[in-house]
Amino acid sequence: MNFTTSKTACLMLAWALSSSVFALNGDARPDAPELAARGPYKVGVHTANVVHLDQLNVLAVSATASDPRYDRPLRLEVWYPAQLGKTQSELTTYNDVLGAGANDPARPNTVFTFEGRAARDAQPLADKTCPLVIVSHGYPGSRLQMSYLTEFLASHGYVVVAIDHTQSTRADKAGFASTLLNRPLDILFVLDQVTQWSAPASGNPLAGKIDVSHTALVGYSMGGYGVLNAAGVGTSQTASRFVPGNLLQARQAGNPDFEARQDARIKAVVAFAPWGGEQGLFDEKGLASLRVPSLFIAGDQDDVAGYARGVRRLAEGAINADRYLLVYQNARHNIASNPPPQAASSHPEDFGAYAEPVWDSSRINNINQHFVLTFLDQQLKGLDRQSWLSLVPLASAGKWSKDQSGYEKPDHSYWKGFKNRSALGLEFYHWPVQVAPFSASRRDSQ
Repeated sequence: MNFTTSKTACLMLAWALSSSVFALNGDARPDAPELAARGPYKVGVHTANVVHLDQLNVLAVSATASDPRYDRPLRLEVWYPAQLGKTQSELTTYNDVLGAGANDPARPNTVFTFEGRAARDAQPLADKTCPLVIVSHGYPGSRLQMSYLTEFLASHGYVVVAIDHTQSTRADKAGFASTLLNRPLDILFVLDQVTQWSAPASGNPLAGKIDVSHTALVGYSMGGYGVLNAAGVGTSQTASRFVPGNLLQARQAGNPDFEARQDARIKAVVAFAPWGGEQGLFDEKGLASLRVPSLFIAGDQDDVAGYARGVRRLAEGAINADRYLLVYQNARHNIASNPPPQAASSHPEDFGAYAEPVWDSSRINNINQHFVLTFLDQQLKGLDRQSWLSLVPLASAGKWSKDQSGYEKPDHSYWKGFKNRSALGLEFYHWPVQVAPFSASRRDSQ
């Protein structure tokens, strides 16, 4: 990929910054937790196109064609610490699409634009090697669905690669079997592709600047399913009914080939509202195969992935991994994406695909930034973030107790990093390896 200097963003976006101190996605609100602040690095962004050759075309499988093949294209968005030229500004415009797939008259595809804090095609920062984060969107969604988080992580010294999963975006949504089969395959292919980019002699501008041996996978909804499977959680027998011809068997729990090919480059997982727990796609045997530290994030009223028998069951069942669970009380499924774009205001279903009925999306974004950075800094960079991750389970139970000089008293138990009176409506749990957590079913039944 060739990086060239761009002047367009500054001219197009300067007017947008005067309306609010947190005008763009991911900007920290005044009540944002401590680690939601933008990092020290300028951010560059680049779009790349890659092709996964000779893949099974599951949507073309039939009685007369058991193994149809195709070359599978993937579009990637790459964010990274950058050095800006004299004429460059840390501003860009992204192009995305509303709707629920092509040729849907009820929700037609509508192109919209939104602004971000990154310099298009800026040069990567010299002499800086960064851990890798791969991001997988929902079904349907896009590689830009969580730009508030991808830009933010790059500003803290990560290279972030988000995938447009073919046949799973709002522009080209197709049969569900493609998403189930291809999510983990896309993720692992992109990891291999970025590994090639990172080789010192690759000729890529990011050569020598990515530490792929410290990779985290971040996924939302079906992306959550994908990152769990890519990280070693085999699917169940139940999952096979969603894909014809038992084609998921290659990634099924108990398959010795699958279990022998766990990728040592993957050091952490962040799963936002991962789909499949309540639907039976993952059972106890598969969950026990997860070995890397994992952060689960959920709404306790999730009516898509489920909570007690969904996301929480996945977190509880992965007993051989160090697990954290952040819970938004009274939130449903939309706890990962950018706030609703202005273009979605004319269609209730498009708006509802982004918005939460109770929570403010910008507030959720800031809280996600705080916890995801805390978790990844500890797992990928080896930084000591335990004091930000050792919290009383119910935020409302935390006590603010500081003296006049601001020093904590012995009975201070308020969530670290949160301003007084701001940690409300949240829960946080930590379960070490092979410690069976208390089930959520009792609380949920009350």
